[in-house]
Amino acid sequence: QVQLVESGGDLVQPGGSLRLSCAASGRIGRIYKMGWYRQAPGKQRELVANKISGGPTIYAESVKDRFTISTANAKNTVYLQMNSLKPADTAVYYCNVGVTGFDYWGQGTQVTVSS
Repeated sequence: QVQLVESGGDLVQPGGSLRLSCAASGRIGRIYKMGWYRQAPGKQRELVANKISGGPTIYAESVKDRFTISTANAKNTVYLQMNSLKPADTAVYYCNVGVTGFDYWGQGTQVTVSS
């Protein structure tokens, strides 16, 4: 059974930083992409950042130059470093891991940016 375990969500003031982590365990197969999505109340889930193995790294325009995605492939782990956080970044953040023919999702971690 494959599990994605996320951590790092918290309440932070505007301008602050957080680092999200997501570790995949189990017989997951060959991973070709790892990324983060988010969903704010009343809105659709949207891509935040996606890292494709041997390919491009994609960021949403709204987070470019503030967020950085990285991976530790040997650990099947993906991170999201979030700097200069804004209230508009408040959402549940979901980890996504793609293998051939299937996408796995984490349970979500809440990020709240508020003074």
